[in-house]
Amino acid sequence: MLNYILNKTFYALLTLFGVITVIFLLFSVLGDPAEMMMDEKQDPVLLAKIQKKYGFDQPVATQYLYYLNDLSPISFHSKDPENYTFLEKGKYSASHLFSIGDKEVVLKLPYLRASFQKNGKLVSQVIAETFPNTVILAVSAIIIAMIVGLFFGIISALMKDSWLDKAIQVISTLGMSVPSFFSAIIFAWLFGFILHKFTNLNMTGSLYEVDDFGEYIAIKWKNLILPAVVLGIRPLAVVIQLMRNSLLEVMNQDYIRTARAKGLTEFQVIKSHAVKNALNPVVTAISGWFASMLAGAVFVEYIFGWNGLGKEIVDALNTLDLPIIMGAVLVIATVFILINIFVDIIYGWLDPKVRV
Repeated sequence: MLNYILNKTFYALLTLFGVITVIFLLFSVLGDPAEMMMDEKQDPVLLAKIQKKYGFDQPVATQYLYYLNDLSPISFHSKDPENYTFLEKGKYSASHLFSIGDKEVVLKLPYLRASFQKNGKLVSQVIAETFPNTVILAVSAIIIAMIVGLFFGIISALMKDSWLDKAIQVISTLGMSVPSFFSAIIFAWLFGFILHKFTNLNMTGSLYEVDDFGEYIAIKWKNLILPAVVLGIRPLAVVIQLMRNSLLEVMNQDYIRTARAKGLTEFQVIKSHAVKNALNPVVTAISGWFASMLAGAVFVEYIFGWNGLGKEIVDALNTLDLPIIMGAVLVIATVFILINIFVDIIYGWLDPKVRV
């Protein structure tokens, strides 16, 4: 089991290294970041200072090593204040390990650099403020998808080929086909505007809202309903299909016929035997969907004005705030990889055949 875990961790680290490399190369070809920071102001002296401060005056290969050094928990730093790798006060929260010549080696959390547009605010602070809102939205969407999807999946399987089964199949297929941003627009307009007096839901709004006088922050749980439902539509449709097909397959197994022969009621057979064994593919799908929804929340958050990491990415794209974009994408990719590792380890623990 230990070798299995180490093997999965090794490949995960390779994947993460590949993601970091792709992110850096992708955004390094967009142009000079220093010029993006200055917008229309083209002061050569100021431009040179910015390039030197952020290491943009170095070759791309050197900048790439700087980026890896920033992200690495164990990193090397120059003692020269003019060097980019100088351990500037407030830039890192680091513990000194030892020195090598004019370099010092420190232990720190990954440094995601500072925003170009938010007065130098650390990207890690921006993500810490917005990522929890995205997690709350994703978890709520998954819960909705699981509860509603399992219910309708079971109903669809038990009433196979009936008009209700066909209606559920059509609706679930439509749910998988419609893009999230289109669903978000329709739901915001219909339930937040047209039916507002009945639903009391807003077209836009985040989890935390400041009152008109700016004196206190209130939690608005009702603002979570529409974005969570919209984000959960696609996994909901997948859960319905998977649960229906899996339950139909399980219901034809020998142990189900044995349970019926023992005199158990149909409800007891379904509850204690069929549903439990039909959940395996659903759990597999949900584990993958949760990580995907962190990235899929981008447009949903933006349309509903939900102050999460997705909305922050869109705002950063509009202002070409590259450190926030790179940091956010890296965090989402890391979470995706960690969830996949966790699921693989759980599978290996439950089923020894997976480890072979």
